[in-house]
Amino acid sequence: MTALAAARACLSSGPVHNGFISALSGIVRNLSSAAQPAHAGETKHFQDALLYAKRLPAKLFIDGKWQDAVSGRTIAVVDPRTEETVIEVAEGDAADVDKAVKAARKAFDIGPWPRMTAKERGRLLYKLADAMEAAAEELAVLETLDNGKPIFYSRAADVPLSIDHFRYYAGWADKIHGKTIPVDGPYLAYTLHEPIGVVGQIIPWNFPLLMAAWKLGPALAAGNTVVLKPAEQTPMTALRLAQLAQEVGIPDGVINIVTGLGPTAGGAVATHKGIDKTAFTGSTEVGRIVARAAAEQLKPCTLELGGKSPIIVCPDVDVDRAVADAHMALFFNHGQCCAAGSRVFVHEAVYDAFVAKSAEAAANRKVGDPFGHVDQGPQVDSEQFAKVMSYIDSGKRDGARLMVGGKRAGARGYYIEPTVFADVHDHMQIAREEIFGPVQSIMKWSTLDEVIARANNTNYGLAAGVFSRDINAVNTLTRALRSGTVWVNCYNLYDGAVPFGGYKESGIGREKGEYALSNYTQVKAVYVPLENPAWR
Repeated sequence: MTALAAARACLSSGPVHNGFISALSGIVRNLSSAAQPAHAGETKHFQDALLYAKRLPAKLFIDGKWQDAVSGRTIAVVDPRTEETVIEVAEGDAADVDKAVKAARKAFDIGPWPRMTAKERGRLLYKLADAMEAAAEELAVLETLDNGKPIFYSRAADVPLSIDHFRYYAGWADKIHGKTIPVDGPYLAYTLHEPIGVVGQIIPWNFPLLMAAWKLGPALAAGNTVVLKPAEQTPMTALRLAQLAQEVGIPDGVINIVTGLGPTAGGAVATHKGIDKTAFTGSTEVGRIVARAAAEQLKPCTLELGGKSPIIVCPDVDVDRAVADAHMALFFNHGQCCAAGSRVFVHEAVYDAFVAKSAEAAANRKVGDPFGHVDQGPQVDSEQFAKVMSYIDSGKRDGARLMVGGKRAGARGYYIEPTVFADVHDHMQIAREEIFGPVQSIMKWSTLDEVIARANNTNYGLAAGVFSRDINAVNTLTRALRSGTVWVNCYNLYDGAVPFGGYKESGIGREKGEYALSNYTQVKAVYVPLENPAWR
């Protein structure tokens, strides 16, 4: 059985988390998918996706109703495979965000959501997860049409992980509680963990459905109401998610979806005084804008931002496995991943072999129509395509050694050849700035102290990878690296129970796990006098 077939068998056999990750790594190690033909034509999956897309309302979801934008304007959603418009969606702006905030405020202040029992909230979140599972194929093909990621990944990762995330937080809904605290004197002292109120959330285009789940799950479990602004490039699964939430009985005004442009709709979410807390995932540049807006109002703000994550390959590794894992760390999701392992530090003893095998892996990577059997589809839009190509040009100008790729793939669509640069130096632009595309930069190191200093010499601190069989080297590196996540002899594991977030300019706060709940609750201290207590 090929690695790709093994992964598909894993997908059809039940839960996907660990088995899927193992099979996914096997795809890269085996490189079997390179032998699969790309589907260049209009496949049945695409026709299904188009049918589902055209059923979506070109409206905003506010207070349980589908409404036109106040301006009446719409924006085009473009198919990154063809550069052609698929559908139009409503272009919300500040007036629409204001309506959504008022609806969310009403739902929080006088609605049933924060007043129902925590178990009831949990049951509704479980129902939403079940409804998503029933619509899994629809969500998967919409995600691929919207974003351009291969359909296999949408089916095996994005959709099931989103479902599992809602189930994880459904289970947390009735486990959010405070403490009883012994105090000096005849008093009962305890804490309450209360919902913050109306939450404004802005999500990116690289994992549209999964990022919606990461944001909505903990916020809703804690009893908050939400105004969610999806990326203008990829709004379709958020709109379908709103339909499913309404179908399962989540009360009106609890979830509000405002599609629109970042500077207008996103800017309005960031600055609206009726929003009690903001949460943003996206670039560090925009994160600064969101943080400044929150600081002006002294409101809490969580940020999951960019990265320039180092991978450190030690001299004792199995080179073939290290190449495969580093390949997946960078090229997964077309390199459009905040935690992408985009700086690969390889020990001089294995450097030449690693570079040659990495170039071979990239050359064998199948690029094509994401509805077919491919490893890599198009970048999300023309802006991202141009940005990645500009970084490739920068690498060439700065003197990095281009091993493979470096050009546009095909004449139509936002496709880029998988690209590998060797002999990259720390001062080069491709070694310092987040590229967010299929461009791997490989650098040489000699001593452990040297590579630790170089890996940490960045404004970012989101993630890192350590590939070694030496437990002492592993322990030294995992503690020394200034990163929110460190993967050891693996990469791109995202279990819902494990926190994710960054140091430095990679963000503030943590997504996922129990830690994320603290982003969406307030702690209230209560003192109550006790008369003649039997004990203190």
